[in-house]
Amino acid sequence: MKRRVVITGMGVVTPIGIGQETFWDSLKNGRSGVGRLTFFDTTDYTSKIDAEVKGFQAENYIDKKNIRRMDRFTQFAYAAADMAVRDAGLDTAKVDPDRVGIIVGSGIGGLSTIEEEHIVLRERGARRVSPFLIPRLISNIAPGEIAIRWGFTGPNYAVSSACSTSNHAIGDSLRMLRYGDADVIIAGGSEAAITPLGFAGFCSARTLSTRNDAPEKASRPFDKDRDGFVMGEGAGIVVLETIEHALARGAKIYAELAGYGATDDAYHITAPNPNGTSAVKAMQRALADAEVAPDQVQYVNAHGTSTSLNDKTETKALKMVFGDYAKKLAISSTKSMMGHLLGAAGVVELVATILCIQNKLAHPTINYETPDPECDLDYIPNKARPMEIENALSNSLGFGGHNAVLVVKKYAA
Repeated sequence: MKRRVVITGMGVVTPIGIGQETFWDSLKNGRSGVGRLTFFDTTDYTSKIDAEVKGFQAENYIDKKNIRRMDRFTQFAYAAADMAVRDAGLDTAKVDPDRVGIIVGSGIGGLSTIEEEHIVLRERGARRVSPFLIPRLISNIAPGEIAIRWGFTGPNYAVSSACSTSNHAIGDSLRMLRYGDADVIIAGGSEAAITPLGFAGFCSARTLSTRNDAPEKASRPFDKDRDGFVMGEGAGIVVLETIEHALARGAKIYAELAGYGATDDAYHITAPNPNGTSAVKAMQRALADAEVAPDQVQYVNAHGTSTSLNDKTETKALKMVFGDYAKKLAISSTKSMMGHLLGAAGVVELVATILCIQNKLAHPTINYETPDPECDLDYIPNKARPMEIENALSNSLGFGGHNAVLVVKKYAA
């Protein structure tokens, strides 16, 4: 018998808001977080735009003496976890620390640390390289730091599967909770890879939008005039609990995490398989796991990257899963507003989905202006839509062919 798993806390650090309230205000109003890249000189780069987290003050969440030992991606994860744990009302004196796990991933990890310390090595020699180099750059340091902060000693590790990272982390957490490995798991992902080298790599791969003259219009999933994704940064953390544990401590419950499906295309290192069959299987497995029929789903938070290959393939896969009912689905892409958060995208999009369920309002896909004949579903163009959502899918489809799909339900006692 599967244990039911619920979401009791959420925290986000994103280009469209830090914390649930600001994040939701941007989502419902279709506010873009994309602008000119400010971190370094972009003269030699084809793309000059990104989606940066603005106004983040690490000292609001982290002791000043510890900030210097953390890469930006770890700082984001730490802050989002602080919000989520407090939001969930987890009292460290009243929970068994051995029964609280942490699974937080990153697709790239501490890239800025690598770049900075390589310069030190080259210009000043090996003896001047920081002793914090390795613990700053490794992706598993984010869940490690969160554990140290709260004293939680349950299962703890990182997941790294590119754009599917945080959906895999949450899916793993769901399975562990169902089978009794923990009572609570803090799960999600974090990314801060907008660095000179990281950005150059994506530019060279010709995956980024070059709509440099109108940054806020650059991320346009499913629109015929899209020309690539916008690189973003940020983090999201959710607190997952068995329903028994949540009810026993009187926790508020946002939603039920009901299903998880994962596959791989086994096709190409970056491009999705255009036949969409592995994405189809991931969605079908998630629905079967949740015991939800396709025609019981009202809303899909699409991967929706604003790249031609992804948008067409995902649309095709949705049609294969849902058949004629696909035309009745409400679909939106959070990335239209915040760009692509890579390893953090899935969890932030899950939070967006839960907020849509809570507020009975599906957020829009902004910048949808010219329909693409190959992307002909209902993408909730440009304006939020009031609607009841009982069951929703959240898709993540990553480089390497990784597909990870979550099913979330409106909570019913």
